[in-house]
Amino acid sequence: MLRVTVHEETGSLRFEVEGRLAGAWVQELQLCWRSTLAGRPRSAVLVDLKGVTFIDDAGKDLLAQLHRAGATLTASGVLMRAVVTQVTQATARAHNGTPGTDGRNGGGR
Repeated sequence: MLRVTVHEETGSLRFEVEGRLAGAWVQELQLCWRSTLAGRPRSAVLVDLKGVTFIDDAGKDLLAQLHRAGATLTASGVLMRAVVTQVTQATARAHNGTPGTDGRNGGGR
């Protein structure tokens, strides 16, 4: 189960995501993202993952897309903060053309 609540705040949007970002729920967040931002002027966007309990690989890929689109990702808890760090660092490496450290792109040991 996944719940997404969109909060309009002065000059920004906050997507509050709760539950499991996995399977078919990944597409639901993507559709919510697209429909909410369609036709809106550019504003700061925050994706609040504090209520997320699990993220699968497809969910991580979507978060990377959202981050590349300019969203700020926030989370709480050791595991979710680690996922956000992984996603944002991978996005930064891809943007800067820096090889990864996971054995792909020629990096790692």
